Amino acid sequence: MSDHTRLREDLAAAFRITHQLGWSESVGNHFSAALSEDGKQFLLNPKWQHFATIRPEDLLTLHSDDTGVLDGPDAPDASAWCIHGTIHRKLPRARVILHVHSPYATALACLKDPTMVPLDNNTARFHGRIAYDLDFGGIADAVEEGERLADSLGDKDVLVMGNHGVTIIGETVAAAYEDLYFFEKAAQTVILTRSTGQELAVLSDAVAANTAEGWKAYAGMADRHFAFLKSQLPVLGRND
Repeated sequence: MSDHTRLREDLAAAFRITHQLGWSESVGNHFSAALSEDGKQFLLNPKWQHFATIRPEDLLTLHSDDTGVLDGPDAPDASAWCIHGTIHRKLPRARVILHVHSPYATALACLKDPTMVPLDNNTARFHGRIAYDLDFGGIADAVEEGERLADSLGDKDVLVMGNHGVTIIGETVAAAYEDLYFFEKAAQTVILTRSTGQELAVLSDAVAANTAEGWKAYAGMADRHFAFLKSQLPVLGRND
């Protein structure tokens, strides 16, 4: 199996896993994955196709320098093009980009201060890895919006989009998905602990940094976890 074929299979699986976990939203939200070394050629889900139905062959192959892509018969969703096309063009290291409005990540993004405070292993996993963009201006379908989001992400792996949701980048689909999985769990912890009204037992920067560093030894978890999640997917028939 070629690397591109495997990438298509993994990205298609990520959509369907997201629906199984209850994180899909109607026929919106978008995942993408770079095909070229410079990141400009990439895979993206078709406009308004439900996550539960996406197969490898359904994924669009786009190029971020194609100024006429939104005029074509198979044009992607404008907001997907705005965010993913720009990030892939400006940040070649963003091999995989996952954007969702999962419940707890979105709830966190809607707080006046959406900081992921280090409280436990999962929240501390993201210490020093999160960027925040709090300039929500509605649906992100303007070129300027995509530019700002790419600039805000910078050298981080996670972008908390104020009043919106979360965008996560990674080297592989499995690695990015593992961060998405743990970010949603971490956001749940923050929301639940804040909901008690009690004072939070926030870890020191030193402990949080040490915990984040410690997670690196467990990077292999991502492949094993993603392989399991893929194994639980039903096989799609032609009429699904």
